[in-house]
Amino acid sequence: MILDDKTQEKPQIEYPTQWGFKLIGRDQEALHAAIKDVMGDKEHLCHLGNTSKTGKFHSYNASCVVAHEEERDRIFKAFQDHDDVEMVM
Repeated sequence: MILDDKTQEKPQIEYPTQWGFKLIGRDQEALHAAIKDVMGDKEHLCHLGNTSKTGKFHSYNASCVVAHEEERDRIFKAFQDHDDVEMVM
């Protein structure tokens, strides 16, 4: 299904599923620590993504298995609210 601004339907996601989060921040080490902080004991994968041309921003890709939409949203919100995360997608 292709989603655009004309599509009103939410995509059907079957849980549990592997879900990825792209995180962007200014400090590479702090961003990595933020992932560990939010994920806690939850099994997850993360790897360094890109660095901006100027070196001002860094990204990490983190993923984990989420059991349901509420868990996915909770993790997203925790990343969004973390002081060391500028943006989460």
